[in-house]
Amino acid sequence: MGVLLLAGCDRLGSTAWFPRLLNLGESLSRQAHKALLPRHSMAQEFTEADLSPHFRSNGTSNPDNPAYQELARNGFRDWALQVDGLVQTPTRFSLAQLRAMPARTQITRHDCVEGWSAIGKWKGPNLARVLEAAHPLPEARFVVFHCADPMESGGRALYYESIDMEDAWHPQTILAYELNDTPLPIANGAPVRLRVERQLGYKHAKYLMRIELASRLDDIHGGKGGYWEDSNGYQWYAGI
Repeated sequence: MGVLLLAGCDRLGSTAWFPRLLNLGESLSRQAHKALLPRHSMAQEFTEADLSPHFRSNGTSNPDNPAYQELARNGFRDWALQVDGLVQTPTRFSLAQLRAMPARTQITRHDCVEGWSAIGKWKGPNLARVLEAAHPLPEARFVVFHCADPMESGGRALYYESIDMEDAWHPQTILAYELNDTPLPIANGAPVRLRVERQLGYKHAKYLMRIELASRLDDIHGGKGGYWEDSNGYQWYAGI
């Protein structure tokens, strides 16, 4: 019976309507989640007494990327975050420039799709401030994060993720350069990582190199909005 069911799934997967049905289900789930937890809802924040003794690394812990390793050797002094795509003013931010911006500090829980959680203290500017500096165009609907960590041997398939503008403007969505009052460790995404606190851990892109504003996702890599979404069928909206 199990083989028959799997065979049936294979046949359904090859039809044109079945993938659209799955995508519709995800869209309805996302809309229901946002109806129950509207745009202004905040992820729970904690106190320093709640901090985890060790905030473990998830996924890549030291990118096998020569360009990244060169940046790391000089303390990321030559690193810059490019912001482009559907913006009026493509902009680059050095780490010093990001540190000079007004910052938000928040103590939140990181929930990994693998089943573990940890509470950490993050500091960095709101993503909204960074985007505002580049003046997004009206047609921009998504924010795509391009990263330095290869997901395949030989430096191939660099990690990428995306969120919509609704989450981009959320006050708890920040570009974190500190973890627990110290510069962000390489294992946790140095020099800067995304914190989008109302979503699961794989959405919190590490080792940020470029932010691209886009009107659609179907022409970016595999078209589903993120590395794990394209390669393993993870849901694009991972709200918690």
